[in-house]
Amino acid sequence: MRQEPVKLLDVVALLVDKPEEGLTAGHVGTVVEVFSPDAVEVEFLDPTGHTFALTELKRSEILLLKHEPVAA
Repeated sequence: MRQEPVKLLDVVALLVDKPEEGLTAGHVGTVVEVFSPDAVEVEFLDPTGHTFALTELKRSEILLLKHEPVAA
């Protein structure tokens, strides 16, 4: 499967557990920094809008979420 590049402010889902960060697979966050094609910083918010995790992740650890239909 081809991985599309991740851009600043993209919404992503975590594919792996990160217990040291208090994160589990499925958490949804926003890309706040792109370090390289394979490394990004993602911010995760609680239901009240407060940051509960800010962590660097590999591209392989996240799924880029789409808000519009795309061809398979």
